[in-house]
Amino acid sequence: MKTALALSLLLFTSSALAAVIGKDVSYQAGDTTMKGFMAYDDAVKDKRAGVLVVPEWWGANDYARKRARMLAEAGYVALVVDMYGNGQVADNPKDAGALAGSVNKNPDLAYARMDAARKFLDAQGNVKKGELAALGYCFGGGVVLNMARAGLPLKSVASYHGVLATDISVKPGQIKAKIRVFHGEADPVVPPEQVEAFKTEMANAKADYMLVAYPGVKHTFTNREADSYAAQFGLPLKYDPEADKDSWTRTLEFLKATLK
Repeated sequence: MKTALALSLLLFTSSALAAVIGKDVSYQAGDTTMKGFMAYDDAVKDKRAGVLVVPEWWGANDYARKRARMLAEAGYVALVVDMYGNGQVADNPKDAGALAGSVNKNPDLAYARMDAARKFLDAQGNVKKGELAALGYCFGGGVVLNMARAGLPLKSVASYHGVLATDISVKPGQIKAKIRVFHGEADPVVPPEQVEAFKTEMANAKADYMLVAYPGVKHTFTNREADSYAAQFGLPLKYDPEADKDSWTRTLEFLKATLK
């Protein structure tokens, strides 16, 4: 009897720990098929908040999927956003730059693709309507900040080592989403003058924001693959485990405070 009970408890515990579901999904943005990735804890039966994950310029790769799974473990339904269409990913800076540039130079396209992802996530049966946030990494960090500037209906957005400059003009009170920015002070991609301009922009817009800067930390500090990318392509990238851990802890606190 005791053995059977212990086995039952073990099986129940194993099932609970293995409850995070990850699956490929498709949705439409205009005439383009977008191929993302969704993660959620299947053991949770109640509806919960949703979080969009906008990847680095490489596209919707394994790193973005990892973050989606981490969000699912924290109790959210997460969707990795396909910003390029048809699930395109890049494995070198030239192709990644071309894909990212095709989106960055077309704000209407970027908005349409983010809005399509937002509507798709919001329509899921396990997601609370309107309780949505977005996290963005590098290229994706710039995207989510621009979505906040453009008024995409999100409760909150967080940018990690993302570009802070923009061509979008924002009026006072226009930004409704609460904002967190996690930035490495030694990041040459986002120099100090860009940071100061962002602070001025947010102050003038009367935005609810916080910028967390990590001394000595470089670009792509949340991604363990940063060092291999740096060695392979000669890019100014460096993973920083302390900044990674701190930014994620702050993110979970931020999401808890801004989403129901």
